[in-house]
Amino acid sequence: MKEDLDRLMESAGLDALFIVGGATHNPALAYFVGRAHLTHAELIKPRGSEPILFHRSMERDEAARTGINTQNINAYHPTELLKEAGGDPIRAEAARYRRMLEAYEVRGRVGIYGVSEVGPLYSTLKTLEADFPAVELVGEPERTSVITRARGTKDEAEVNRIRRMGQVTVEVVGRTAEFLTSQRAVDSRLVDGEGNPVTIGAVKQQINRWLAELGAENPKGTIFAQGRDAGVPHSSGDDSAAVRIGEPIVFDLFPAEAGGGYFYDFTRTWCLGHASEDLLAVYDDVLAVYHEVYDALEADAACRTYQQMACERFEARGHPTVLSNPATEAGYVHSLGHGVGLAIHESPSFSHLESNDDRLSPGSVITFEPGLYYPERSIGVRLENTVWVRPGGAMETLVDYPMDLVLEMKKQAPR
Repeated sequence: MKEDLDRLMESAGLDALFIVGGATHNPALAYFVGRAHLTHAELIKPRGSEPILFHRSMERDEAARTGINTQNINAYHPTELLKEAGGDPIRAEAARYRRMLEAYEVRGRVGIYGVSEVGPLYSTLKTLEADFPAVELVGEPERTSVITRARGTKDEAEVNRIRRMGQVTVEVVGRTAEFLTSQRAVDSRLVDGEGNPVTIGAVKQQINRWLAELGAENPKGTIFAQGRDAGVPHSSGDDSAAVRIGEPIVFDLFPAEAGGGYFYDFTRTWCLGHASEDLLAVYDDVLAVYHEVYDALEADAACRTYQQMACERFEARGHPTVLSNPATEAGYVHSLGHGVGLAIHESPSFSHLESNDDRLSPGSVITFEPGLYYPERSIGVRLENTVWVRPGGAMETLVDYPMDLVLEMKKQAPR
């Protein structure tokens, strides 16, 4: 949480944080400014002091609405700095950064974060460090950075925003189920009222429209993969293919608040009309392991123990896993979950490796998503919910939705 930042900065030996870029889909900056419409900005957070947001003049009102301290970059006379730099925009930008840091007495180790074009930013920071030896610029690994660790636990206001996205998600999932089951099936393929195939691409377009209507966006796309594609965990599905009856569909939806806010992550596996005995058996194993491991979750426990538990439970049911074969492409091939928030993948991690020291801390919001994948058998099954570790340690699935595999069709296929 934000209240942990100063402690985490001290632990990492950082005297300040320096964040660059626009606020949209820039988790480090959005963590401080929310969904403000800032196309480009900088933010300095000195250790032990409040952050300062540096904004363009045209966005001064947006900056003011963030509620944090603001500073117009015109105060640093960028036009004059460009003249002094002989028209070199890199040297002018580096000079402005130096004046900003000096104005707020920032010295020492400064962590660098944000989203920006790599080439110009690299050159600017390299110039800044050469011209301003009072600071040492530090790039942290994303998974273990100060901001990532702070974001690893959420306050109730953040959780409520994620929950709201969950409500939007299941509303769209419900509409999708209604849309699919209301179509006719001809030769095991869905067709619309005019007899045209209902394609996976058409379903995704409908999903995006519904999300937009409900104030969400889909920046990372949607997984709607059927048959063999369902057996490859991150296959998004063949947009040109018709939706088919009796084949598994892995439907993974992970939308965000419009403007680059909080994400939600959710997966169901569906089979329209009927499912094979082979698929039903795999599905039953995933559902059983889901409940067995979920019921064992405890606050403050090591996350990797639950990944190991999931692997052991799947192996006991005869499935290969990454525990016994890290390179396996069949069976249980990924981790049990991950943190979710302003980025779709955050801490904590559920890797089973001994180097993973992440814990299921109160305040964590995680995905919980066991699955089994057999592409050569055209089978893939994943079940996923987003879960909050409440401050008292209880686990709460933020939004409920049925886990049924088979969706009954409302229209009979023509004879």
